[in-house]
Amino acid sequence: MTFAFLPEGPAVLIENEERVLVIADLHFGIEADLAVHGIHFRSRSRARLDRLIRTIRDADPDRLVLLGDIKHSIPAVTWQEYHELPEIFHTLRNLVPLEIFPGNHDIGIERFCKDGELWPKEGGVIDGTGYFHGHTYPSPSLAGHLLVIGHHHPLVSIRDEVGCALQAPAYIRAVADAARLGFPIADAGQVQVPVMFVPSFNEIAGYDIARIVRDPFSPVSRCMDKVTAEIILSDGTFLGPLRAVMADEDD
Repeated sequence: MTFAFLPEGPAVLIENEERVLVIADLHFGIEADLAVHGIHFRSRSRARLDRLIRTIRDADPDRLVLLGDIKHSIPAVTWQEYHELPEIFHTLRNLVPLEIFPGNHDIGIERFCKDGELWPKEGGVIDGTGYFHGHTYPSPSLAGHLLVIGHHHPLVSIRDEVGCALQAPAYIRAVADAARLGFPIADAGQVQVPVMFVPSFNEIAGYDIARIVRDPFSPVSRCMDKVTAEIILSDGTFLGPLRAVMADEDD
């Protein structure tokens, strides 16, 4: 299994028998929600979709995995989402087969999906890799596989010697306690499961990694081994262990 990190996404191409392009947390329709809270700017959906199209064409995948939170509004579908999502899905289907793992923001997303595209929220295995959004406990059928998840929108803060910080999308590579995730453990079975947290494709949705660690908000983040976790930038650069980032935050 090989990984190609695509910083223009951010996205990751996972290749085993197939080439699977993984995109997390598009959050189409976020602008309508921000407007309700007094933050007004025009929809960026067209520019976001164009970036997604370029990413797909550059990666040339066999399948596109959408790791949930394709839409933003909960619990309903907003006028913006209802207007924009049919064209978005139509455009993507014309480029590549879709595999959709619904997230906590995806209530009502089934009306835009075709038969066979929508997976259970607890996830499933595609070409040897386990996928689900990350807001729930994973299906026991994912045991023994790498878990690739969204939901967390990880950003890393990099500070220079004068204290200026750059925030950048990043991947968290870690292991989680298999038993605490509800996976069946045989006498000689796997006690830790490898996990990769994928950053948000949405350019205005991010959550600092230090906050994810200090106040975990999902079953996987609560079960993650923070001591051995590592950070990878969106271009594939290995930044180092999580503890180094946390040390910077504590300074």
